[in-house]
Amino acid sequence: MSESVKDISFHTSAINGINVHIMPTAKFKTTTIVTMIEQELSEEHVTKTALLAMVMKRATARFPETKQLREHLDFLYGAIFDVDVVKKGERQILQIYMEVPNEKYLSKENALLEEAIRFVGDIVCRPYLEGEAFAEKYIAQEKETLRKRIESLIDDKMKYANQRVTAEMCQGEPYALLVQGRTEDLPGITGENLYAYYREITSHNPIDLFVVGDVEQAAVESAIREHLQLARKEVRSIGPTEAKKRMGEERVVIDKLDVNQAKLNIGCRTQIGYADDQYPSLLVYNGVLGGFPHSKLFVNVREKESLAYYAVSRLESHKGIMMIMSGIDVKNFDRAVAIIKEQLASMKQGRIGEEELAQTKATLANQFRELLDSARMMIDFAYNGVVSGRKRQLEELLRQIEQVQIDDLKRVAEQVAIDTVYLLRDKKGDA
Repeated sequence: MSESVKDISFHTSAINGINVHIMPTAKFKTTTIVTMIEQELSEEHVTKTALLAMVMKRATARFPETKQLREHLDFLYGAIFDVDVVKKGERQILQIYMEVPNEKYLSKENALLEEAIRFVGDIVCRPYLEGEAFAEKYIAQEKETLRKRIESLIDDKMKYANQRVTAEMCQGEPYALLVQGRTEDLPGITGENLYAYYREITSHNPIDLFVVGDVEQAAVESAIREHLQLARKEVRSIGPTEAKKRMGEERVVIDKLDVNQAKLNIGCRTQIGYADDQYPSLLVYNGVLGGFPHSKLFVNVREKESLAYYAVSRLESHKGIMMIMSGIDVKNFDRAVAIIKEQLASMKQGRIGEEELAQTKATLANQFRELLDSARMMIDFAYNGVVSGRKRQLEELLRQIEQVQIDDLKRVAEQVAIDTVYLLRDKKGDA
């Protein structure tokens, strides 16, 4: 790798009320532009935000037909474009993604970068309207597409189990919501009220725009100043997600569906968020427990005991949740839970080998260094700093990971507790 880890460094400025982050780098032959519009995750907004993302990518004032919009992307040398929603802690992020070839690598000179920024401006600032409303044909089509997307969650049993355990353990918390929203909200959304909502969030909500590529900062800023003009008013501040949660009794929830392989998901509270000083230790803790093929869950639950088809743990760093996920035969439920709890107990007792710790640190470090090979991943890393309120430097984070000791992992383990044990199983037999 030619660049050091010091190179995740953005120049940040405010342009037209938008936080603009630019990273000039010769590493890539494409330019990546990602715009994030931030919203609190809430029952009131979740479905509107998800639907707005789908409607925004259908048409603009300049391209009122989706076919015209797609043809223009072809004209921009096959630019990659998407609008979607993601969940980071208790924030729902409307994300506009654009990637175009760098004009320096094209055979003829053209202002491709400015055209790409102008297109992003079309999507964000100049939607296609009929009067003071989004076009009814796009609203109707995308409501139906979104309804099918929400209802199809049950077809992916791994995702379904993960959403169900999240909903159970986070009852009464915004994080319980599915980022795509709720089908029961769809009938009440109209072209008029969705456009009113669009105007509200583009006027008042935090917007961050990232550009990574072999670009000149001044040229990018000039194009953004010209093509992304919104009626920005007083911008609301959205506070970081609280990772600490008072624990109740451990719960067991069992759902029955037509499944061949049971899904055992165990939701744990870690009490540690992305901005906390213990976050690097939490990363190593999760790696030792279930992040990698050498981890305790994989080795003990899957390999030694043959109790699971897979056994992993994953962090939601902003919310402070660790999810243990496995696929099992339902007859092995009690034994699998017991073995998983043994692994959690062994972490508390510090039963971690030096080789196990070193291998985890090395694998984690490699994962983070891979960020440098992806503009999108570098943007995501930087944006985690924005939404958490703590901007981390990759080089510093790698150093902190390297310094983690077994006693640090024991301190993390003392805070990790099971909230909900969830089983998705077949309809046969007893619970």
